[in-house]
Amino acid sequence: AYADVVGEVRSFLTERIRILEDAGVASEAIAVDPGVGFGKTPDHSLALLRHLDQIAALGHPVVVGVSRKSFLERLGGGATGDRLSGSIAAAAFAVTKGAHVVRVHDVRETVRAVRVVDGMLRGEKL
Repeated sequence: AYADVVGEVRSFLTERIRILEDAGVASEAIAVDPGVGFGKTPDHSLALLRHLDQIAALGHPVVVGVSRKSFLERLGGGATGDRLSGSIAAAAFAVTKGAHVVRVHDVRETVRAVRVVDGMLRGEKL
């Protein structure tokens, strides 16, 4: 059980980054994944997404997999087999919090949504 899931995952990733760099892996070749949904409660997964910027602050590309995760149901993201809208919303949110890569099942739909959100954030003129 985690007392502070964000802090503990951040510490874990920091240590793994150090181990990789000490083993000769180039820093620019390292990406980090906070493991949303893996061995975590729905609240842990949500906390990691809400504070993904703290993981991004480690200075390495952040990879997240939120597509069709069960915790999305609790946020109104649809039942099993019907989580497309929740998955897209979670992926777009993750990008706003610093995710560089999102692993998804529904690539076309997610790319379109992320492009719209990215354009809004960058203040693109239409």
